[in-house]
Amino acid sequence: MGIFRLGHVEVRVPDLELAAAYYTEVLGLREVERDGDRVYLKAWDEHDHHSVILKYYPRYGLDHMGWKVEEVDDLAIFETKAERYGCDVERLPKGHEIGIGDAIRFETPSGHICELFHETTKVGNGISKTNPSPVPSNLVGIAPHRLDHLLLTAEDVGDAGRFYREVLGFRLTEQVVSGEGHQLAVFLERSHTPHDMAFVTGTNGGLHHFAFWLDNFSDLARAADILRMNGIQIDIGPTRHGITRGHTIYFFDPCGNRNEVFTGGYFVDLDFEPITWTEDQLGKAIFYYEGKLNERFLSVHT
Repeated sequence: MGIFRLGHVEVRVPDLELAAAYYTEVLGLREVERDGDRVYLKAWDEHDHHSVILKYYPRYGLDHMGWKVEEVDDLAIFETKAERYGCDVERLPKGHEIGIGDAIRFETPSGHICELFHETTKVGNGISKTNPSPVPSNLVGIAPHRLDHLLLTAEDVGDAGRFYREVLGFRLTEQVVSGEGHQLAVFLERSHTPHDMAFVTGTNGGLHHFAFWLDNFSDLARAADILRMNGIQIDIGPTRHGITRGHTIYFFDPCGNRNEVFTGGYFVDLDFEPITWTEDQLGKAIFYYEGKLNERFLSVHT
């Protein structure tokens, strides 16, 4: 029983055509389907119908996030747990979103809309299941393997993280604490990676970034080349995080949503003991090489 992995993010974009062109031609996602004011996309090595939904809206930011559960019966279990925590839970029928089966949706204490689902339409990754090649021959742009994680903001980071641990079964991997012992950032996982989601101090309902996985640092360097050749301003990187030990590049889509490509990190066992960073080392925790934050890193989207 439990959350299996991050299934999708739905992000708002004020220019749907511009955003779709960027996500397919530069980032290298594949457009799967369109439906009115939404475009459904997936990374090449994902088998589910979509992992990113672009939704036309006058202001950019996160609409909702979807998490895939292991068993269909998990939906009822999480519905009860969320309601006991004080959430108003909405039941959504199969087909409420293209490619998604029955689901539940609720607003978390941090002001984010969370959806849980089990069934998805499978579309494959374009590689044969018999004697497959390692990659497709028609990759475009950066071409990340999959959606990896997202970073959100909350006024009370401790409360936000507590909800995901106590109600949804996430495990704490790393944290940043103030001199008074308050949590300023928490990193949470379900898939044995350093993080599937994280919270930093900020406004409720805010999106800092959502990230995609690359295989290695060479792919990360190639991503930097592709971004600059396409005139995309790099926020920071290639560089390394202290937290997660991963290598990273941050950049923005043309509508203002921050993206990341990420590689590296470590495996998280069930008996993993959380790592703590102190507030005076926050710069090194986030950007290990630079040892400090840039001003744009502190900006978020609500």
